[in-house]
Amino acid sequence: MVRSFDDTTRRNIAELCAAFSRLPTGEPAPALKRAAVAIVLVEAAAADGTALLLTLRAASLRAHRGQWALPGGRCDEGETPVKAALRELHEELGLELRPDDVLGLLDDYPTRSGYLITPVVLWAEKRAVLSPNPQEVASVHRISLGEIERGDAFDFVAIPESTRRVIRFRHADQFIHAPTAALIYQFREVLAGRATRVAELEQPVFAWK
Repeated sequence: MVRSFDDTTRRNIAELCAAFSRLPTGEPAPALKRAAVAIVLVEAAAADGTALLLTLRAASLRAHRGQWALPGGRCDEGETPVKAALRELHEELGLELRPDDVLGLLDDYPTRSGYLITPVVLWAEKRAVLSPNPQEVASVHRISLGEIERGDAFDFVAIPESTRRVIRFRHADQFIHAPTAALIYQFREVLAGRATRVAELEQPVFAWK
């Protein structure tokens, strides 16, 4: 299914996000720090649909270097997840969006590395220009919504270190894991009108630190 990058698609996704019953939020456990990521919807590379932005983290970063990620990071003190997602998006990709560009929020996801991540769904206009910060981003990719909606886009595997299923998203002959895969999976489910929870989906052991 190709979702044209136009006002009709924007309104449709905004309505789906509004209909999504987000789990109640509260103060995270003392061991968890607040963070936010941006699920940014842009025009697909082939200009024939809508895509989301995915980055490959720079190899010079201290944490999770060289891993696939949605733009985002830790919330500053007193900063809301929306403000944090907008700030991080600008710092990482040079893309300046406004609160009016927010389509909705998905469930918080607790990570093994000590963060509680709030995904913020955003819409960028066609004129949006990306200017990746090389200190944080090795490359940026446009993943079409049709790709995440494929029936075989995600799979689930078991690992001996946990009783929880590890989720994987297959992209360009590589596996992208949670938390990124879990957040994209929940967004895919929202697009289908389903309220599927993902907090119990596991990360691979290498992402536990």
